[in-house]
Amino acid sequence: MPAGIRPTQNVVRAAIFDLLGHDLSGLSFLELFAGSGAVGLEAISRGADEVVMVEHNDLNARTIRENGELLGIDLGGNFSLIHADAFSTVKRLSEEARRFDIVFFDPPYGRKLAKKILNLLDRSDILHPQSWVLVQVESSEKLEIPETFTVFTQRRYGSSYLTLLQRLGRISNKALR
Repeated sequence: MPAGIRPTQNVVRAAIFDLLGHDLSGLSFLELFAGSGAVGLEAISRGADEVVMVEHNDLNARTIRENGELLGIDLGGNFSLIHADAFSTVKRLSEEARRFDIVFFDPPYGRKLAKKILNLLDRSDILHPQSWVLVQVESSEKLEIPETFTVFTQRRYGSSYLTLLQRLGRISNKALR
């Protein structure tokens, strides 16, 4: 675990998979601001067909690779690490017509990044109708949710909130071409 990151607490990680279900077979999972990769690696262990972890920080990305190796997980093919900025990666994944069933993100606190990522997800095509989005933010941050999402549940864990959103049906601009 690199110094200076705030890993997703075990209780929150357990809550994530209690909400999503313990068997992610057949699902694709995107973790933005992956940190140590604990949530994405957990998604792999729960059978997700595809897991993409996105981490910008060099040390954190190296740690994710090392943690994958320790667990015997090859981060190539269906399980991957993208060492890049979350915002540019979402845009690129949208351009590549990639879609995800579940997106989880726990951005660094104090920068209002959750609002920016939610707005970007709202404008991008990486979610399909009924995709789930899980957001962890510090409890003092007011999460502004775009109209294309509905709040399924919100729970407090220590100094943070975990909010589960579902993407409402929307016709993609690309689908109209």
